[in-house]
Amino acid sequence: MLLFDLNTAPDFGRALAAALGVEIAPHEARRFEDGESKLRPLADPQAEDVYVLHSLHGDVQHSPHDKLVSLLMFVATLRDHGARRVSAVVPYLAYGRKDRRTQAFDPVGSRYVAQLLEAVGLGQLIVLEAHNPAALDNAFRCPVRHLHAHPAFDGVAQASRQRPLVVASPDPGGVKRAQLWREHLEAAHRQPVGFAMIDKRRLEGTVSGFDLVAGEVAGADVLLLDDLIATGHTLVRAARALRNAGARSVVCCAAHGLFFGDADQLLCDAAIDRVVVCDSVPPLRVAPGSPLRQRLGVVSCVPMFAAAIRDSQALGH
Repeated sequence: MLLFDLNTAPDFGRALAAALGVEIAPHEARRFEDGESKLRPLADPQAEDVYVLHSLHGDVQHSPHDKLVSLLMFVATLRDHGARRVSAVVPYLAYGRKDRRTQAFDPVGSRYVAQLLEAVGLGQLIVLEAHNPAALDNAFRCPVRHLHAHPAFDGVAQASRQRPLVVASPDPGGVKRAQLWREHLEAAHRQPVGFAMIDKRRLEGTVSGFDLVAGEVAGADVLLLDDLIATGHTLVRAARALRNAGARSVVCCAAHGLFFGDADQLLCDAAIDRVVVCDSVPPLRVAPGSPLRQRLGVVSCVPMFAAAIRDSQALGH
């Protein structure tokens, strides 16, 4: 087994390698004056089962497009040089939000990404909390290991074991995600956990709703679960609706914290007690002096990826 790390933030790769008990395989990375890049493995991939870690979020130096092309080129290179199988370990998968056509001539980004990765010989994808897991499975023909983020947030729920607890979805699209966590917590805590959903509708980029809360939240600690935080507007509006419905506290949990625009200011809203995200995306856009830093928690999804890779190795596929 070989593990390569193309991530621009190396902490995740080091933690994953340590959890697996392996060393990160070396590679050469060169960037040319016109913006092109070259990635070359410095360990022989011949007949090896190879895992390539690369989170496809944009950062200060690289856009999601840059990172996607780097992943495509590196997977193709490994296959060219005889790798038995190449698995992409992708904590955050770009283009996952556009997974179906909702208007005339819409693109289906998740399917196009799948076609590109399969064209260069990808054998398996391991990804955390896709926007729509069913659409992801349908987009890829190679095996996909989709990891749900909610086990990483179990520690957040511990503080509410002596009080009524509710898991909520900020919109109808996240109902299944929230229900899975609710069922998981009920089994772990051996006590009932409530469920709620906030109304949300989107038409041509305009969001409406957020006044209707379906479910009983009065006097309860509410865990508001989403796949990602972009601008923060969805979670702030949902948290306000939950508070208006009588929620005792609201903790926002999301697999991926992108924090665009003034999200670090918005999420300091009085309706929100804490914000907790996974380390799939470093909170680069939250300024060190931002008030959000005081209420932001980051939990690790590394153990889940390590377990998925070990399972893949044991099964041999």
